[in-house]
Amino acid sequence: MAAMSCPNCGQPVEPAQRFCEECGESQLLRRTPVGGPVGLASACRSCGDASFGPDGFCENCGHGRPAGRDRMECDLGPVAGVSDRGRRRARNEDSMAFGAVGRTGQTRAVVAVVCDGVASSERADEASQAAVDAATDVLLLALMENDDFSHSDAVDATGDAVTATFEAVDALVRAHEAPSCTYVSAVVTASEVTVGWLGDSRAYWIGDDLTEQQLTVDDTVVSLLVAAGVSAEQAMADPNAHALARWVGADAEDRQPQVRTFQPDGPGAVVLCSDGLWNYRPALDGLATAVRAGPGTAGTRPAAETAQALTALALESGGHDNVTVVVVPVPITDLGSPQA
Repeated sequence: MAAMSCPNCGQPVEPAQRFCEECGESQLLRRTPVGGPVGLASACRSCGDASFGPDGFCENCGHGRPAGRDRMECDLGPVAGVSDRGRRRARNEDSMAFGAVGRTGQTRAVVAVVCDGVASSERADEASQAAVDAATDVLLLALMENDDFSHSDAVDATGDAVTATFEAVDALVRAHEAPSCTYVSAVVTASEVTVGWLGDSRAYWIGDDLTEQQLTVDDTVVSLLVAAGVSAEQAMADPNAHALARWVGADAEDRQPQVRTFQPDGPGAVVLCSDGLWNYRPALDGLATAVRAGPGTAGTRPAAETAQALTALALESGGHDNVTVVVVPVPITDLGSPQA
């Protein structure tokens, strides 16, 4: 049997070890940091240059270096994501969390969650972060506790995860305040993808053949009208067409997520995103071209490269909103060390 090493510190570990004796890191689980992968950004938001002086200002254009939630990135290997404040918003109210279960070279499953804070609510950034962390904990625990994780287990875990997000966001409520957010999650195993959602954050399947399929249906007024038989043109003319019909928050009446299971018929990628990306989708001629490894090249890009490319497309198209993108290539790839 090939020698194994801890993906966090590189020290040798035995196949049966659950934790590294050197650094204490779990050998069966990797996830984004609780509270988000916050930190100093590597590039200037204004010009893209990566040279910053000791005073924290870009040496090319003079803009200050973004920090904290303005730009969050994390790469676990089989799943990666980017969350960016965008060009126009004062702060980033999107959040993402994700993780993978397995050992290096033997990733068993991946979970990912994206939440978009509702801008009209108070402390939307806190709501979205609390929601993604709570949901990811529940989904990962369900996978860790069940080696024979099935379709029904994924559906049940998704429901439990949404319950946990409501509890986490409800805990933030103060007098006359009701923080809220949208929600979308994915549980990706070797054979299928289970997505759950409330609101208008989306999940897409993008195949290596450039096929693109939206796996979620927006919980908006326009979607409800169309489902009721109103024409798309008439529904879009409604002044509240884009208003949310369902969300996560203390003032939400419907707390049950929509859940869908999808079985890919070939390789590709699952993409979770906030509306800061998909609002630009028509102008981008879809999302598939950014996921493809290159013109005329079969296969998808690595997860981190894809997430960065899709985020860049949204920013270059105007970046009017916060942008969050999480990518899970299928088949699931190797579990490596976190690169936050």
